[in-house]
Amino acid sequence: MPRSRAPTASASSGCEAAVNVISTVLVANRGEIARRVFATCRRMGLATVAVYSDADAAAPHVGDADAAVRLPGNTPAETYLRGELIVEAALSAGADAIHPGYGFLSENAEFARAVQAAGLVWIGPPIEAIEQMGSKVASKKMMDAAGVPVLAELDPTEVTEAHLPVLIKASAGGGGRGMRVVRELADLEPQIAAARREAESAFGDPTVFCERYLETGRHIEVQVMADTHGTIWSVGERECSIQRRHQKVVEEAPSPLVERIDHMRERLFEAARLAAGAIGYTGAGTVEFLADEQGDFFFLEMNTRLQVEHPVTECTTGLDLVRLQLEVAAGGRLPAEPPAMRGHSIEVRLYAEDPAHDWQPQSGTVHRIDIPSVTAEFDLLERAGVRLDTGVVDGSIVGVHYDPMLAKVISYAETRTEAARLLATALQRAHIHGLVTNRDLLVRVLRHPAFLAGDTDTAFFETHGLSTLAAPLASEADEALSIVAAALADAAANRVAARVGGGLPSGWRNLPSQSQRKSYESRVSGAHEVGYRFTRSGVTVDGHEGLELVELSPERVVLSVPGERGPVRRAFTVARYGDLVCVDSPLGPVSARRLPRFSDPADQVATGSLLAPMPGSVIRLGAEVGGRVDAGQPILWLEAMKMEHTIAAPTAGVLSALNVTVGQQVDIGAVLAVVDPDDAVNENQEQ
Repeated sequence: MPRSRAPTASASSGCEAAVNVISTVLVANRGEIARRVFATCRRMGLATVAVYSDADAAAPHVGDADAAVRLPGNTPAETYLRGELIVEAALSAGADAIHPGYGFLSENAEFARAVQAAGLVWIGPPIEAIEQMGSKVASKKMMDAAGVPVLAELDPTEVTEAHLPVLIKASAGGGGRGMRVVRELADLEPQIAAARREAESAFGDPTVFCERYLETGRHIEVQVMADTHGTIWSVGERECSIQRRHQKVVEEAPSPLVERIDHMRERLFEAARLAAGAIGYTGAGTVEFLADEQGDFFFLEMNTRLQVEHPVTECTTGLDLVRLQLEVAAGGRLPAEPPAMRGHSIEVRLYAEDPAHDWQPQSGTVHRIDIPSVTAEFDLLERAGVRLDTGVVDGSIVGVHYDPMLAKVISYAETRTEAARLLATALQRAHIHGLVTNRDLLVRVLRHPAFLAGDTDTAFFETHGLSTLAAPLASEADEALSIVAAALADAAANRVAARVGGGLPSGWRNLPSQSQRKSYESRVSGAHEVGYRFTRSGVTVDGHEGLELVELSPERVVLSVPGERGPVRRAFTVARYGDLVCVDSPLGPVSARRLPRFSDPADQVATGSLLAPMPGSVIRLGAEVGGRVDAGQPILWLEAMKMEHTIAAPTAGVLSALNVTVGQQVDIGAVLAVVDPDDAVNENQEQ
């Protein structure tokens, strides 16, 4: 199918003859997707209603809406998964339509039925289509009958060695919840049990199934849009192959694989139209396929909702997909053909997580999130630029009850190379303070030669090394220089706050004296001690011969850094939040914590202590006090942000303390258990 690079007008004007009057829309969701739908509603002159849990009372999506209704409680099961409460909220606030967003109840047929039974407009597909696609087991059989290529589904009880490796999947959900790869038959049963628990927690349905797992492949999906008058669009394809834990991290349109294989796009689009037509689909949906390098593809599932990655399709078509959802739900008619694709768009999901430490989710305060090069928020990009769709703002709290995605950052440009460069630069220069994120990983992926060449299969992280991709953007030398800037800025801040002699340089002496010292701890490289001395001619920093201070304030430091070819000026911006210091510069972001001059003995923890890597809830215990444990043996399991996390013994020894019980909530850094190492036990016995 030919692609045009010429700008296209929105096709929304082709939707007409509405049969449902929509004036006020409630979004049955939270965070970024709620804000995204509200943005289009405002552009269409529609009123909006938000729902919120107690944990989300101060969330940005609440303030974005014209009205908001509280859902008492914190967890999804208490709030956003309570369909009856959401319908009641819509009625009480005077809404006449409900948009489900994605996740939570967006693919729940019973919720859609309750919405319609209450006399409200359901901004989604027919209930029958949701039911047919809601079971991934049944949907595959239906697609097979419709002529769409599929991977055979396996009954978990019938999996043998010959089937390995297999992928366990939740029948009712997506987003990586309830998904496990099994390569050893002995691991199958416990992994199925864990997948069922995750699926139950995330979707309220523990049903799982298995299918053959392709170690490498391309995750290709087709955006479909259909009206109630028989028109079915295949709007465009997206590639979402770069994933962690089967959850997408980088998405783009068009697919590099599809671009280079003749006629693959036509075959994909035809298969997607067949899938949508087989179930009488209307509204926005996505047909997902797994493809190989030869261009053969297999049906994975159909998501009967808007996708997280829909902005890349919007940027490459000029369509507002949420507007089209609303117009189709009102009975409007699509034009005969969708607009041609144009240019290239890439989206990354910015998560509060630590890729270098098993993707551990993070929680806490987002002190600042600022991406200076953003040209649009929740809106189309008609020319090269960067779009931001985010559910957080400065001061937002990322809790433990929901997905830790902070934002989607999207670029659009004439070429794929330019789109990747724009996005990588925007992320590197962003000021993101307060939480560990996957930002550095995203930048390294976007600049990786394999990515730029379009070699983006599902084993990207394994192939190119997660430890390499997750490495900080700032080198060790650049991090040390950034921490010097932090120390000097702290000294300037102290002088500004001083009641006496505030105009004098920090530690000023008429005669030479010892250096002043400040200590910091980086999560990347550990402790840093900065020794500096202000003199008549500037500043002298221990270990940094030839370094010159050009400009100094509590928020900005400019240094002249010596080099083989001469000095280079480097500018650093410094922000402080309690003992957290965040330094941003073109060298890369650096954060560290100021260490107190004197340590408190009460802060020391025993050797062998297992600390909570994140806030969460204890869901299982795997050992008893006094029992022997092996290195790597699971001691307990935490549930945080809808995922299970295993806390294992760091070494072989005896479990001397277990400080938690099942169901207990724990804070980050809490001492969960203590393992006395074998060598320590032997020493005690010898004494």
